[in-house]
Amino acid sequence: QVQLVESGGGLGQAGDSLRLSCAVSGLTFRSYTMGWFRQAPGKQRERVGFISWSGSDTFYADSVKGRFTVSRDNAKNTVYLQMNNLKPEDTAVYSCAARHRFSRRSGDDYDYWGQGTQVTVSE
Repeated sequence: QVQLVESGGGLGQAGDSLRLSCAVSGLTFRSYTMGWFRQAPGKQRERVGFISWSGSDTFYADSVKGRFTVSRDNAKNTVYLQMNNLKPEDTAVYSCAARHRFSRRSGDDYDYWGQGTQVTVSE
């Protein structure tokens, strides 16, 4: 059974930092590209960033570029989202997702999804 479990969300103030973790089980983690997404109330889901299965490539949305960093620890089957200089507009439910390196899916379509963790940033 594949499980993706996010943690590390919570409350913060503008300018704070938070680190989200996504612990993965039930699959060969090193073979999966890992993405982070967020969805704010009343808004569409937004891709925040991803890290390739090899770890050699990363992508960030313009809204978080320079502030957020995605990393992975294959020994721990965990992907991280380091969020610095948080802004109120970063308030959302953050979810991680996994896509196999040979998956036919592309773009924002991933094979597996976590349930999400809430991040709330106040002024």
